[in-house]
Amino acid sequence: MTSLDRPAARLRALPPRAVDLLVVTVVAWFTGLDAAANDPQYRQADWFTWLLLAVSLATLVWRRRWPLATAVVTGTACAGWALYGHIGELLNLPTIVALYTVAVRGNRDRTLWTGLVASLASGAVALTVGHDVVNPQGLPVLEMLWPLVPLLLGELARTRRQLLDEYAARAARAEQDRESEAARRVNEERVRIARELHDVVAHTVTAMTVQAGVALDAFDVRPEVARRALRQVRDSGKGAVRELRATVTVLRQPEGEPAEPAPGLERIPELVGRFAGGGVAITLHREGAPERAAPVVALAAYRIVQEALTNVVKHAGARQARVSLVEGNDRLTVEVVDDGRSSGTGADGFGLIGMRERALAAGGTLDHGPRPDGGFRVRAEFPADGTGEGEGEGDRAVTVTG
Repeated sequence: MTSLDRPAARLRALPPRAVDLLVVTVVAWFTGLDAAANDPQYRQADWFTWLLLAVSLATLVWRRRWPLATAVVTGTACAGWALYGHIGELLNLPTIVALYTVAVRGNRDRTLWTGLVASLASGAVALTVGHDVVNPQGLPVLEMLWPLVPLLLGELARTRRQLLDEYAARAARAEQDRESEAARRVNEERVRIARELHDVVAHTVTAMTVQAGVALDAFDVRPEVARRALRQVRDSGKGAVRELRATVTVLRQPEGEPAEPAPGLERIPELVGRFAGGGVAITLHREGAPERAAPVVALAAYRIVQEALTNVVKHAGARQARVSLVEGNDRLTVEVVDDGRSSGTGADGFGLIGMRERALAAGGTLDHGPRPDGGFRVRAEFPADGTGEGEGEGDRAVTVTG
């Protein structure tokens, strides 16, 4: 802060009434000196001169509340001095302050009308007084210009203040937008993490429960089958730990460090195998080259198949299910159908919501609902390169009951 800025800052820190009294004091000092030291050949200060000065100063105290009335009173007093024959260089100082206040606290239309009236009045006073030796006045054209100067200065000050206010408001809005964007991203990340945890935990626990049931049933009569099922439980647990560790690593690692590759379409056979022997015969059908799908599409397709198979095993009571991966015309179609009770969701319904969110995030669409010949179907379609735009969340969705 410069040496000139510090006094200005202290002045702005004063209460408005204190500033008004300070302005009146300064105006009274300079105007009073000019009124008292008039040229000897002109009319000297008398009671009328000091009365006009007192009225002008008293009116200036209220210039913020009634700027137009203050300008009228001080302008009338200034004209009264000229018509009375008391000439001075600073007798119009109260009027200058009043006109400046009109412009600062008003608007452009009021400034224009005030300038027009003040200029005409000043020119009329100059014409009335004339150019005699007793009451010398300037040219009427010049006298018409001086009221415009404080109005112009006030207009510039008000415009600058409005610009600063607008800049401050824009900065506040920008900060609010940044905070809203940050909150939106945090919420999206929270939903994404919840979706990942739901997919990993729900699927793995279901697969482990299925294999544990197989092991329990075959423990005494077919120990080899039981051992194979328990190995599958162990592998499922390791896989779940690996995926959870990858999720946590993404949250904790510095930006730019590589994370463990996300599961994709190449791991769907392994996914299907986790449910082997659990009472649901699951077949996998491939057509085209699904492995060419973009990583974001492959991950979404994997999670949708994962969640759909989990729902089949946990809720559908199905005996058979079929997983289809079809790639053609730059589109990837993923479908899971079963012959169960036409119920593809659990009690909480988060599975179908998560599948729809994943499909939309990858630019695809999702259909789900009961099949006409029985069972339930989940079908997702994506652009293979992941550049499409998904439909709205409620588009093409079938309400499921039961």
